[in-house]
Amino acid sequence: MARVLIVDDSPTDVQNLRAILQKAGHTVIEASSGHDVLDRVKLERPDIVIMDVVMPGVNGFQATRTLSKDAATGHIPIIVVSSKSQETDRVWALRQGAKEYMVKPVKEPDLLGKITALLGG
Repeated sequence: MARVLIVDDSPTDVQNLRAILQKAGHTVIEASSGHDVLDRVKLERPDIVIMDVVMPGVNGFQATRTLSKDAATGHIPIIVVSSKSQETDRVWALRQGAKEYMVKPVKEPDLLGKITALLGG
């Protein structure tokens, strides 16, 4: 199974995502901010990142752009999971380097399906 890094400042959202992922057998790593994830990705080397958008300091769009442009982390797929439901938010996330965009609350089969598709299995 995959090593999944969840980046979200909401303990409730982290708990919900963690439950879905662990139930499916994935290993879960957590970061509570966009700033924190920049170091955690290099340290933890996850297979995939699930990124919130609205966070204090470095937001999810900024963190996604930084990770996707870095040679050391650019190969790691990012799924943006946000409460922002406008089409412009989805387009902007993809332009920053995200591979997928999902609106909260996510449905378990949709999230797991996207992870499987992005990791090629």
